Amino acid sequence: MLVHLSVHNYAIVEHLDLELDRGMSVITGETGAGKSIMLDALGLTLGDRADSGVVRPGADKADILASFDLGDIPEARAWLAERDLDSEGPCILRRVITAEGRSRAYINGSPCPQGDLKTLGELLIDIHSQHEHQSLLKAETHRRLLDEYAGSQELARQVQLAAQRWRQTRQELERISNSSDEQRARQQLLSYQLEELENLALGDNELEQLEQEHKALSNSEQLLSACRQVLDLCSESDAGNVLSALTASLHRLNAFHSQPGAIGEAVNLLASAQIQVEEAVGELNRFLDHFDADPERQRYLEERLDNIYTLARKHRIQPGELGALQQQLLDELENLNADDEAVERLAEELTAYARHYQEKAAELSALRNEAAGRLASAVQQEMQRLGMPGGRFSVELRSSNAEEPQPYGLEQVEFLVSANPGQPLKPLAKVASGGELSRISLAIQVITAQTSRVPTLVFDEVDVGIGGPTAEVVGQLLRRLGERGQVLTVTHLPQVAAQGHHHLFVHKLRGSEETRTAVAKLDGTQRVEEIARMLGGVDLTEESLAHARQMVTAAKAA
Repeated sequence: MLVHLSVHNYAIVEHLDLELDRGMSVITGETGAGKSIMLDALGLTLGDRADSGVVRPGADKADILASFDLGDIPEARAWLAERDLDSEGPCILRRVITAEGRSRAYINGSPCPQGDLKTLGELLIDIHSQHEHQSLLKAETHRRLLDEYAGSQELARQVQLAAQRWRQTRQELERISNSSDEQRARQQLLSYQLEELENLALGDNELEQLEQEHKALSNSEQLLSACRQVLDLCSESDAGNVLSALTASLHRLNAFHSQPGAIGEAVNLLASAQIQVEEAVGELNRFLDHFDADPERQRYLEERLDNIYTLARKHRIQPGELGALQQQLLDELENLNADDEAVERLAEELTAYARHYQEKAAELSALRNEAAGRLASAVQQEMQRLGMPGGRFSVELRSSNAEEPQPYGLEQVEFLVSANPGQPLKPLAKVASGGELSRISLAIQVITAQTSRVPTLVFDEVDVGIGGPTAEVVGQLLRRLGERGQVLTVTHLPQVAAQGHHHLFVHKLRGSEETRTAVAKLDGTQRVEEIARMLGGVDLTEESLAHARQMVTAAKAA
């Protein structure tokens, strides 16, 4: 439960520290004193949105801290332990908002996202506001309240997730299936193109080798003629050749081999030239001996190169890029084949999700049907206690008959009411007046709160539009809830205020330069005087004081 609330520099609150207890705590004060400001500040620690306007003028930041005893909330303790946020002592939620509009959130001193505050806060406090009766006109509110009363919120969440998974899987399956005709055409084209490339069977570096060989064969006549001319000049010409000239030159100079210097060096160079020319002649002879100017080979090379060039032109790429293209087409074809497999897999998943949805939705329907009668009976009983004798209330479950899994389950939930005896049951929005709707809303909130696992309940002026004996019944209902845990009630009704186990009085302190909100705990005489003020105005009379005293005494004796 909430044990401490500390508010600094929030709106017109400069500094506020509240110690809170179990039971029903009523919060009273004049209009505008700041009762709702306290709850708004508490809401910030529970993840509500904030802006810079909440910071008290002249302050650089607002700082709100709420401490909770988690002794009776195992779900919250488990949530904290899973995230390594648990600690000894109370759980502390803190929110800081700067004058520039920046917001920081903390759980037990550790920074956290605002969403974590909201998630944890839902396990700690359940807030019922004076405007909640407006949401009773919406079908989703009826469904939510029934599921809360049935204790089937988690099962309802599973049904919603199952429907969501089914819808996402179907969309993906439709996306892939809708492209199947184009996909099959593309698969056929890719298979044909790959077959052409595989039949070509172009090897690594084959193109370069083919081009070199073809070039050599195309120039074979010129090459052979040139080789023979060189051989004739070097060694075979009768009129004189290079080797003969070199040999004769060496003979002439060898006669003077004893000459030092340049002659000796010239002899060495001529001898070296003779050796190199002889080797060149030998290489040319070997080339001529092994050269094969096969016309068939040349035709083969021309056909092979023509096939390669033609296929490259067909794909509008360079011949050397054919190998990379083959791998690219192969990868695309494999991906398309994988889509075929995905269709089969998604179809199986869709069937499994539909089966899972039906199972969970059937479980949810059973819980709703079982709880609907109990909820209707309990709310109807409270309606009659709240000044609507003869009023009737029913929870109608209508099969949706939807072919597809729906996130809300197999049925629509609608609250039907008859405010006066003899009138037929009709949808809530078509029957209830403003005052009747407020009382019906309060009856529903009180009944559903009794089954809530959240130990702290906040009721913010839910008794608006109610007075007289009915107001006393409202107070008794809230006091009864307080005996089960902790209830904080903001009220303007003395009949409700008198029922509280504790009384907090919100008032303004006016200084020469500013106005601040303060909260005082009332007890004994102070409490009687505040209830008397609520009964009779500013001037307290013996009659109003006696009436207030009698109301407080009666509440304690009940």
